[in-house]
Amino acid sequence: MDEKPLILVTNDDGITAPGLRALIDVMNELGDVIVVAPDSPQSGMGHAITVNSTIYCNAITIDDGPQIEYSSSGTPVDCVKLAVNEILNKKPAICVSGINHGANSSINVIYSGTMSAAVEAGVEGIPAIGFSLLDYDWEANFDATKKYVKKITQEVLDNGLPEGVVLNVNIPKLKEKEIKGIRVCRQAKARWEADFDKRTNPYGKQYYWLSGNFVNEDKGEDTDEWALANGYVSIVPVQFDLTAHHAIQKLNSLGFNEK
Repeated sequence: MDEKPLILVTNDDGITAPGLRALIDVMNELGDVIVVAPDSPQSGMGHAITVNSTIYCNAITIDDGPQIEYSSSGTPVDCVKLAVNEILNKKPAICVSGINHGANSSINVIYSGTMSAAVEAGVEGIPAIGFSLLDYDWEANFDATKKYVKKITQEVLDNGLPEGVVLNVNIPKLKEKEIKGIRVCRQAKARWEADFDKRTNPYGKQYYWLSGNFVNEDKGEDTDEWALANGYVSIVPVQFDLTAHHAIQKLNSLGFNEK
């Protein structure tokens, strides 16, 4: 009898998030599941790690199931580090992060705790996928995501990923029968126009509440934003080598190396 693959599950919305529970349900169909997730929401944490305070990590039971779960006071990246270095007794076959409540397409990938957890797993040499649903509602319906989460995860379990690459998967807020399929895409060129709502607290001290508008400057039909707007699940291969290789030759011509 073949041994089941060991699957590490994490997220950034917290251990009780419905999106995480949906992801656990799917992963229980594919392998032996270990969950290490934050004890509270950590959205927008990016690749932050805890260096100036202690981290707690405790076994916990949220609902029935064969999975083993741990709740951590750390960030999503901390959770992956704890899993790899302290909790697991062998390297997992895959790490899946999510299912995030809200989009992590385009430029959002660099702010995302969901994707940073996947990237950290990739740094450790573990095939990894971050999953997100384009619905910010805590009570979002994840039923339509499960078919695609299972299919994409199984493909990676069966075939692996290119070295240094993790997958950023976003799923449109549609019923399963309305989703047209899957597109492998590039990241759209887009940005946030930040806006700060400046307020004053009852003690007269000013504070700010960050908001903003998402601006998609990319009209290409090969992008994640196009795919999602047109009813497709988007897959963007993400590399964690941030070197701008194409710029090295140009920079070497500028005289930096002259004495």
